[in-house]
Amino acid sequence: MQLGICSWVFGDVLLERLADDIARFGYGGVELFGDWDRYPAPEARRILRSSGLSVYSLTPGDVDPAHPEIATRSEALDYYRKLMEYASELGAETVSFHGRVGRVRALSTQAEEEHLLRDALCQLVVEAERLRIRVAVEVLNRYESHLVNTAHQARSLVEQIGSEAVGIVLDTYHMNIEEANPERAVTTAGERLFLFHVADSNRQGVGHGHVPFDGLFTSLHHSGFRGPTIVECTAPGPDPFSAFKGAGTYDKVLDEASCSIAALRALVGAERTNDDRAGEGSGGRDGDCKRLHDPADAI
Repeated sequence: MQLGICSWVFGDVLLERLADDIARFGYGGVELFGDWDRYPAPEARRILRSSGLSVYSLTPGDVDPAHPEIATRSEALDYYRKLMEYASELGAETVSFHGRVGRVRALSTQAEEEHLLRDALCQLVVEAERLRIRVAVEVLNRYESHLVNTAHQARSLVEQIGSEAVGIVLDTYHMNIEEANPERAVTTAGERLFLFHVADSNRQGVGHGHVPFDGLFTSLHHSGFRGPTIVECTAPGPDPFSAFKGAGTYDKVLDEASCSIAALRALVGAERTNDDRAGEGSGGRDGDCKRLHDPADAI
């Protein structure tokens, strides 16, 4: 299984530093934040390849493809078209897609904005198919978005689009809030599951909360999902819409990243990860990950 980590969670850090650190732990790639000014494609490609990392997917910036005002929607569509071009330049297969994060109610009506989101996706599919890029609808919890909150809603939207280029991102942090049965949500996404984001119930690393990862990874195995699985944990602290949590953010997330890949390797068992790269990284930081196996330490 391909194991990667989202660059967004580390905040504003030099890509060279990040690439060296996550490669040392044994990650095979990244989900890169979609900012081509911060990470010009030729430079990003060179840095990541020199560390043996792939770009698995792209995290979008905060635009609003379902806004009732046409100018705002057009700006969002232009951004996503450029994002797909950027993905193509980087060699990334997949870009995530969602409504504006933090907008939790409709400005017009719920029905109209669901229609606008679907229409935006229909327009983007044409470009995605031309570039051979996959667009993955990300399922977010109700406290971050009012649009696609469950695997069932995402599957319905994907089927309405009717393109093999469109699929789903599930995220265990959001699933913990919205899904009555997270394992069944994986089954609902089925073969349309393009990306699987992992963080625990408190949005910290895998094993530091109460998400039932054993059952989820059993469901992933039965569904035939092979990855990428992307760690998207954050440091503890306020403001869920910002990765920066004050002094020490980078080191805190790096510790979570180290513990998370150790836990993920245990979950996939004998299966080799990252195209037979698993185990090659040192996985080492001075701290330990003993609380991954001690529920009392997750309290």
